[in-house]
Amino acid sequence: MAVSRQCKTRGNRTKTGTSQLGVPDSSEAAHHSASSARSRFSPRVGLLTFVASRRRVHQPKTDSAETTVLADEIEDLDTTTPDSADTGIAETSADSLNSASEVSNDDIDNAQAESNAKDSDTEDTTAKDQRSKKTNSRKHKKPQKPNKIKASLARLNQFIKANAAPILTSKFAQLLISAAVALHKLWKKRPKCPYTLYVVVMALIDAAAVTFIQWGMYSEPQYDDPNAVDSTTKILNSVNGRVTRFVTQMWLEEDKLNWLLNFLALGMVYLVLVFVINRFWVATAVFAITMSVYAVANSIKVILRNEPILPSDLSFLSSGNGGEITSFIPKSSQALVDGTITMLIWLTVICLILQFVDGRRCVIPFHWWRPFRNVKTIIGNVTRIIAAAMSITLLCSFTWTLSIPGAWGYEWAKSWGDSPQLWSAEGDATNNGPAINFLRLTHPKIMDKPEGYSQETMEELAKKYSSEANQINGTRANNLTDNTVIMILSESFSDPTRVPGIALAEDPMPNIRALKETTTSGLMLSPGFGGGTANIEYQSLTGLDLALFDDSMQSMYQELVPHQKNPFAWNQIWNAEYGKSGSVAFHSYYKNMYLRDANYKKFGFNKFYTLDSEPAITHQDRTDNSPYVNDAASYQNIIDQLNKEEHPQFLQLVTMQNHMTYDNWYFNNQFEQANVTENLNDYERGQINTYAKGVSITDQATIDFLNQLNAMDKPITVIFYGDHLPSSYQTAAADKNNTLALHQTDYFIWSNQASASAGVKLDASNTAYTSPNYFMEMAAEHMNAKVSPYLAFLTQTRTDIPALERLVIGAGGFDTDASTAYLDQNGNAIKRKALSKQAKNTLHDYKLIQYDMTAGKGYLNDTNFFTVK
Repeated sequence: MAVSRQCKTRGNRTKTGTSQLGVPDSSEAAHHSASSARSRFSPRVGLLTFVASRRRVHQPKTDSAETTVLADEIEDLDTTTPDSADTGIAETSADSLNSASEVSNDDIDNAQAESNAKDSDTEDTTAKDQRSKKTNSRKHKKPQKPNKIKASLARLNQFIKANAAPILTSKFAQLLISAAVALHKLWKKRPKCPYTLYVVVMALIDAAAVTFIQWGMYSEPQYDDPNAVDSTTKILNSVNGRVTRFVTQMWLEEDKLNWLLNFLALGMVYLVLVFVINRFWVATAVFAITMSVYAVANSIKVILRNEPILPSDLSFLSSGNGGEITSFIPKSSQALVDGTITMLIWLTVICLILQFVDGRRCVIPFHWWRPFRNVKTIIGNVTRIIAAAMSITLLCSFTWTLSIPGAWGYEWAKSWGDSPQLWSAEGDATNNGPAINFLRLTHPKIMDKPEGYSQETMEELAKKYSSEANQINGTRANNLTDNTVIMILSESFSDPTRVPGIALAEDPMPNIRALKETTTSGLMLSPGFGGGTANIEYQSLTGLDLALFDDSMQSMYQELVPHQKNPFAWNQIWNAEYGKSGSVAFHSYYKNMYLRDANYKKFGFNKFYTLDSEPAITHQDRTDNSPYVNDAASYQNIIDQLNKEEHPQFLQLVTMQNHMTYDNWYFNNQFEQANVTENLNDYERGQINTYAKGVSITDQATIDFLNQLNAMDKPITVIFYGDHLPSSYQTAAADKNNTLALHQTDYFIWSNQASASAGVKLDASNTAYTSPNYFMEMAAEHMNAKVSPYLAFLTQTRTDIPALERLVIGAGGFDTDASTAYLDQNGNAIKRKALSKQAKNTLHDYKLIQYDMTAGKGYLNDTNFFTVK
């Protein structure tokens, strides 16, 4: 229709223009006609055309009915255009009007045509796309249910927008927004804390931590008569006085920089936190909380057990018992705990605020996202990683080498005044600092992995010595657990007359000397001189040997056993037969020495009685002015335990009577006249006289004890040995040729009349010299008792190597100047190279077994290696 009208209009315009005047329309008439046409048609036509174009642009899928309505509306406008035949207007005016009308109609019709064509194409394309999508949807997708959550969120979003608009447009809201924008601009311009401030804060927090931790090691002294002590002494011995001395000794005493050493050690920990967390104030809060908790826990443990926090204590937390910690807090420490918690809350809040305010968000600029965006970012990321890695490496390297003599950490700490006290964790922490003591015991080196160590190798060894055990058991009639076995470590017991240069007119040990002639006995090669009791004790209880450990292993009770989950000990044989009551331990001193309390629990002893246990040992008698419980009282505690149980037991006793120092304790000491040794100074002579009297007292008490055992109607076997010689023999120790003689003590194995092995004495040629690791194997042979593969292995080892030990020369039993000694049956020292091929093979087996039991995978635990049939 539109096209026909267009053609008709064109025809009329042509005919009219040629038949009337044949000349162009006048300008005035044309202008009037054009104005009339624009006034009648242009506004509405232009608006509709614009609307149509906008709909096509923004709604490409416009419905066809909507397009038809628009076209009809334009068509109605076309029908109102006057024709030249129906008007009385002049030809020129009609032509002008028709020309204007023609232009308008052409534009409208062309736009309509284009719109219809595009809409038609769009409709066709849309229909095809929809049909294609529906087809693909049917083929590949299952119908999806409406997502109720999304719908709910959409409705909530619409609700918020509808209701938030009036609020956001209010004057108050606009004021708040403006204020927020201003604050944000100001916040972005906040200053960064300088690195010098970080260094100062680190130094202050670190110094406070070291001092606070050290403070927890002390307690106020108690005086029997406070009026008899002057005020200066009270001040110096008070907690504040001792802390002040620890801090200031770096200026008062030469080479005593222990406070500064602990300061640097904790500084390493601080640096690790700073570079790993990379938020200075957050790292400061974490460090302060950790050190405060450590200080308080350390103080509480010292009060309860006279022992600082050790690395092995962390297993208490990892085992899931952390919730029980609060139950151990004594009432006297509750105020300290509460005050520390309050302080930490305030400190944490302050640190978080400072972290929020500090314009330096990171200590070292670092970006997780887009880490390679530019050179500056790459440099910052690399710097942060290197700083964290170096701080961790420094801390680990120092910790790993602190316990190894000759290593850089050990030597560096030593140059700053560190002096390890491996016989007392409390003494080491008090004098060298709890932080150094803790790090020292964190990662000791146990021993190198022997060549050929594997599960297959250990299983083959278990089979090998199981076969040997079967051969031995075929000739033996008794069981170990048929007897009560009492293992007695007699503190510093040895024969003074055997020391080179010592001459006594009276025998200090006639009874034991005579006893050794009638029962299994000999000399024990001791690794210690003047100390190292726990190392000898450990070897006696486990069958392992100090000589096979790394030379840096100085104290198994402090460096090894605390890190073990289930260490082996001989008492476990009786526990397997009689339950928890199968073994009990006694020590006539305090339980914290050498960490015996914790270690004996790991060994499986049911009870451990000491001066400070609950309950404490019953008999605590002293002799004259001696500060230590005498041997007679120690033996009486064993007698009481024997009467408590009907079944056989394994009893461990460590005496204390002859412990140093020997300060003229005894009233009537005949050895002051009997000591006829020449070339001794007064101090050494007095020490030896007191010690000889103590040996004499032990000699009589021991015979009395054995007589009481003989009267009992139950089989009992006693393993008695001295652990080491006292360090009083200064003149003899000055001669290196006396080294071997100063590392030999006396031992015997004896059975009472009720035992099947009463009166047995093994061949003296095979027992004259031995080492403490062989005692249980020798006792089994003495009792004619069946053995486990482990005991069979020790039997073979004692045959090939009668005695071996690492001989420590230093006073106190701990020193890096040590060498391993091998003795033959006659007590002669032989070099390792001179050992027979059989002895070398056995020694290698020993290393494999000891490594598996201490530092290895524990493959032997899955075999019958420790089982006594």
